Amino acid sequence: MCYGYDGDAALRESLERKGASRRGLLRGAVAGAAGATALAAGSPALAAKPSSHPGKGHGHAHGRHNGVPTDLISIQLYTLRSAMTTNASVLQQLDQLEKFGYQRVERAGLYGGAGLDTAAKLKAEFDARGIWASSSHDGISTTNNVLDPAKLNAKLDDAQTFRQKYINVPYLNSPNKSDWQLWAEQMNAEAEVARRRGLRYGYHNHAHEFTITFADGTTPWDVLTSELDPKLVHFEIDLYWAYTGGVNTGAADPLQFAIDVVQSSPLEVRQYHVKDRHGAEAAELYGQQPGDMADLGLGVIDFPTIFAAHQPEEYIVENDTPDFRPAATANTGFRYLEGLDF
Repeated sequence: MCYGYDGDAALRESLERKGASRRGLLRGAVAGAAGATALAAGSPALAAKPSSHPGKGHGHAHGRHNGVPTDLISIQLYTLRSAMTTNASVLQQLDQLEKFGYQRVERAGLYGGAGLDTAAKLKAEFDARGIWASSSHDGISTTNNVLDPAKLNAKLDDAQTFRQKYINVPYLNSPNKSDWQLWAEQMNAEAEVARRRGLRYGYHNHAHEFTITFADGTTPWDVLTSELDPKLVHFEIDLYWAYTGGVNTGAADPLQFAIDVVQSSPLEVRQYHVKDRHGAEAAELYGQQPGDMADLGLGVIDFPTIFAAHQPEEYIVENDTPDFRPAATANTGFRYLEGLDF
């Protein structure tokens, strides 16, 4: 899940509509973890030739890097939600993040009760610890499926209070192409307002954008990449879900599938969600299932190869189901990213 949305369920539903069983899904998870050398043909959006200029000039400089710059490492606070249930626990987790070295976080709503129930109050606690809430997850602002200016302005007001750079739609799901087309139109409209207020507006993927197939053979990913305005909307690519999309569309090399998701995108990829994926040995070592989310470095995704192909503006640590405890996930993620060689 991301911010309360069940990406696993959305993926499972899309596969069940195609007649795939849970057993088949797990077999695919193991096969994807093993890796391969060729890429199976995917949706039309991924069939495009990969960009000849990876990164499109919006990340840090290309070439070999020793670690991700620490000021570009963030964490999605949804990872810590089980440990942020009271004002005291929110402040304790923020203290931990400061000690670990985090200078950025991505919000998923507000946290705590009275005393931390407004953007201004929570921002003051971030400021006291030298932490910038640079990004957030916020759904499309609608009432009865029609854009609601009051809701949109309230959402953007909060984002500006935090002095955010990015605001991202975290999840959409429907088997109907018309819904995705409407959402693309609505996101374009919201993004235009956000841009006027100095905010970058993005969309965060799961796997079902690649596995849902409409009657005409296209996918939600095709709709998003063809109908979102690249001048207004960017992608926040969740690398776990992109890799999982490769596994479940039959890509011979899910890693290359994820790289092609990034490189073939007509929209700028400004942010990554960096979460790992357990392989076949995970059940024995960590009590996890193959294909489950993993703390960084404990899974099978080759992040250095992905990062060498494209460096975004922000690397956001995330694990919806921390392997041990949330603080350990946060610390492990920061240490992993700052120590990478790519």
